[in-house]
Amino acid sequence: MKLVNVTNSHSRLVKQQLESTDAELVKVYTAGNISIVYTEAPQHNELLLVNKKRAIRPSEINEIKNRFLNKLSEDSYNEQDIIEIENDGVVEISIPKLLKKP
Repeated sequence: MKLVNVTNSHSRLVKQQLESTDAELVKVYTAGNISIVYTEAPQHNELLLVNKKRAIRPSEINEIKNRFLNKLSEDSYNEQDIIEIENDGVVEISIPKLLKKP
């Protein structure tokens, strides 16, 4: 599956996310009919997968999730804490960050 960065085509969405949430970074990708919004915030990372034409397959969810997890440091999250919520062509994946002690 090929992910294409289309963040520049979604400047309004990015600006809105940065202004109205705790997000520090927002990127938008497409993978075929699936749109992916990746957000980094101080205490968590989020993936929002949307397909308006059909349900997103579990294999697609796992491949996209694993691709983004591979970009993160293994000591920055705990795999057991990841939360996935699926609902009619929309999947939200929340990846809480392990907070480092000062």
